[in-house]
Amino acid sequence: MLNRFITYYQKNKLFNATDKALLTVSGGKDSIVMLHLFKEANLAFGVAHCNFNLRGEDANQDQLFVQEFCEKNKIPFYTINFQTQEYATKNGISIQMAARDLRYDWFEKIREENNYQYIATAHHKNDVAETMLINLVNGTGLAGLHGINAKKGKIIRPLLCFTRRDIDDYSNQNKIDYREDLSNADTKYTRNSIRHDVIPKLEKINPTIIETLNVEASHFLGDEKIISDKIKLDKKRLFLINGNGFKIEIQELKKLSPLNSYLYYFLREYNFNSTNVSDIIHGLENQSGKIYYSSTHQIVKDRKFLLLNKIEETSIDHIEINTIEDLPFNYKVVDDIKNLEINKSNDYAYLDADKIHFPLILRGWKNGDSFNPLGMNGNKKVSDFLIDNKISLFEKQKVGVLEFKDQIIWLIGYRIDDCFKITSKTKRVLILSK
Repeated sequence: MLNRFITYYQKNKLFNATDKALLTVSGGKDSIVMLHLFKEANLAFGVAHCNFNLRGEDANQDQLFVQEFCEKNKIPFYTINFQTQEYATKNGISIQMAARDLRYDWFEKIREENNYQYIATAHHKNDVAETMLINLVNGTGLAGLHGINAKKGKIIRPLLCFTRRDIDDYSNQNKIDYREDLSNADTKYTRNSIRHDVIPKLEKINPTIIETLNVEASHFLGDEKIISDKIKLDKKRLFLINGNGFKIEIQELKKLSPLNSYLYYFLREYNFNSTNVSDIIHGLENQSGKIYYSSTHQIVKDRKFLLLNKIEETSIDHIEINTIEDLPFNYKVVDDIKNLEINKSNDYAYLDADKIHFPLILRGWKNGDSFNPLGMNGNKKVSDFLIDNKISLFEKQKVGVLEFKDQIIWLIGYRIDDCFKITSKTKRVLILSK
């Protein structure tokens, strides 16, 4: 097994023999076998151990076991105690996710501070198979079926050439002591259920299911690379920059086949899932206005485009403005009307200062709002004004109004009301800018 270990890390260029690796050692069989292999191969390494304070005295004994082994063998040892439950509750995440976040952040900190080139974990072929099945059940797509990478950034997994049975045999043959985590037998956890219930049944159908799934994982990794390259090309062609987001022409999108697969790969990095994609495709023929949400982004179905943007707080609070100093804009009052230079950008509003009275109200526009746009005769609904000016559905959400006693002074960033314009009788001009 030692020769296989050396051949594997060399062939896959996981690290050089002169590199220092930080081994993540829990005290369980897998990580202790990894520790023995590094020691027998005379490699340079240190050991990092986390106590998550979830298993009482058992966790303390794990910590002591690993520490004593390292002290006896003069191996650099690093350890930390986490308040995992408190962290999970504070951040609203599961215990498993909290433990993962805490340990990997700490591993990286130790790696950098002590000049280790890599962080080594003890994942093996069974872990690959279990991860594939978990991801298949959860519906993560092809990206979740290539299992676990042998090397990703500073993380290396030098035991991926071994099955759990290989590790058991090596441990038994060499009489290696380790700590048993009793929680690994609790099938209330998904991975344990896959390990103890599902895989044994699959092995009855295919005795080499672990090897089969690992081979398939390798194939899926290659397939994903081919698909990823094609997706990048088409996405670059179809995703047009639109402010801080993108717009996707619907007619061009509909030419892709199979559309469901294309759109899934286009949108997964924005956290849209397969159900979202099906809903979006179903709505392509419907009227504009429909909004689709992921946890981080939204897509607005506009007339000719899908508008993709990150979700931001777009609603404008109802704010009372009592003095000119409270205005949430750049402002200036000008008395020299004759030499006034007008900036024609819609970001500027030139108002007759003597017609502006406080308090003013700043709020988001709403259906039913109307005003008399500068240069037009008579009132117009704000909704119609925005449609006529081809303002996208996404941008409409961010439009605000400045008003006095229910009369709109400025549709902010677009047009002032004609009643507040400067005229030959104007003595002072209030200039506002976004």
